[in-house]
Amino acid sequence: MIRLTAERTPAGTSYLATGQGQPVVLIHGVGLNKEMWGGQVVGLATNYRVITYDMLGHGASPRPAAGTPLLGYADQLLELLDHLQLPQATVIGFSMGGLVARAFALHYPERLRSLVVLNSVFDRSPEQRAGVIARTAQAAEHGPDANAEAALSRWFSREYQAANPAQIAALRQTLAGNDPQGYLTTYELFATQDMYRADDLGSIQAPTLVATGELDPGSTPQMARQLAERIPGATVAILPEQRHMMPVESPRLVNQLLLDFLDTAHSQQHPIKGIVA
Repeated sequence: MIRLTAERTPAGTSYLATGQGQPVVLIHGVGLNKEMWGGQVVGLATNYRVITYDMLGHGASPRPAAGTPLLGYADQLLELLDHLQLPQATVIGFSMGGLVARAFALHYPERLRSLVVLNSVFDRSPEQRAGVIARTAQAAEHGPDANAEAALSRWFSREYQAANPAQIAALRQTLAGNDPQGYLTTYELFATQDMYRADDLGSIQAPTLVATGELDPGSTPQMARQLAERIPGATVAILPEQRHMMPVESPRLVNQLLLDFLDTAHSQQHPIKGIVA
């Protein structure tokens, strides 16, 4: 079992790093922290240097100032790479982390080796946008765990929840333990920035994989396909029967997808063919 001690950058970002080889940085979703990537750390660290970190306002990283833009979150990643003296890295972003990864790709393309966007939002419908804005208002009024039960139902299959009650309880505790202002600042970006610089996505030249679950109700297959269409040469993968938290619920399946993509991207061959439902 891999056991790591978290370290900090000069700006205070809490991170973990293990393994050898080309660097791969994983960015978690809103309300979560670097611990969500346990399955990926185990699966990827035999081939890559795997780095996970707490986003601003989450885990042991600093709280963002109210009104911090998405670029501020991309800058946090830049500071982490500078601290680790990494000229380039593969960036894998999940959900809100996918928005951060996209912003990083647009603002700092020279630092990006390849890009993976997992279970992330793009071009919400008016109904989807209204729903996430309503959840933002509930979080502002009642705190980070205001929507915990509904979120867990969107994130996991009922079978997984029933089979893993301790893990689900720990996730509830993680959500409830978030700093209210840091969570709200981040959630407001998650709710409003799905079209962040959408017209510039065609400038991304790094090998890119966009993937989601067939049954992900918030980060839908349609979103993944539409996002991939904007990025030259991007591969899209839709994993059958998977919901939002597929990196946690099905780590072997997700790890194989990532390893296949990374092996191809790092060998500078053509992008892999996606698994399309």
